[in-house]
Amino acid sequence: MNKKGLLIVVSGFSGVGKGTAVKKLVSEYGYSLSVSATTRAPRPGEVDGVDYHFKTVEEFEKLIDYNGFIEWAQYVENYYGTPKQFVEDELEKGNNVILEIEVQGAMHIKEQYPDAVLIFITAPNAVTLKDRLFGRGTEDAKVIGKRLKRAYEETDDMMHYDYLVVNDDLDKCVQDLHAVITAESFKSDRNSEHINIMKSELTDIRKEFIS
Repeated sequence: MNKKGLLIVVSGFSGVGKGTAVKKLVSEYGYSLSVSATTRAPRPGEVDGVDYHFKTVEEFEKLIDYNGFIEWAQYVENYYGTPKQFVEDELEKGNNVILEIEVQGAMHIKEQYPDAVLIFITAPNAVTLKDRLFGRGTEDAKVIGKRLKRAYEETDDMMHYDYLVVNDDLDKCVQDLHAVITAESFKSDRNSEHINIMKSELTDIRKEFIS
């Protein structure tokens, strides 16, 4: 039975550690990770094509014109987008695909892929979130202020997600993410092909006892 893969959308507040959690999830459980494109500058240690596809604004806007993204959005003055071809190819192969994207993009994904599983990663509390943003040491207070303002706005969208996972302990967070995805794969409405096959086979077997 060649079942299509699940599309799993992971979002979360800036600084909540969603990138670290997603990398560990992919490394430990073998999910396919869609690498997003962005116009923001690479942070120390980030590698083009691994962490993001880093694009100029001109390059990104050309891809928009060519319909090269499933979704794209602007967030804190930068573009972010999900390349289309990789995602659709992996799903057809039966692989579960992880998208780590912002809230705005996640809502667009849900419109196009109603079966997508939306997971929001949050911090245990707002003080921890603020401390993590300052602890990265990569941005000044003005930018961090914008990220916290955006986090406040994103609380209105959290109820649109299927699951909420708290990242208080990284290992526990990753285990919880995997548990959610595993449970989703066993839902009866995602296994209609198996149900139909069983019904057909039992119909044939039943005839043996009726005749």
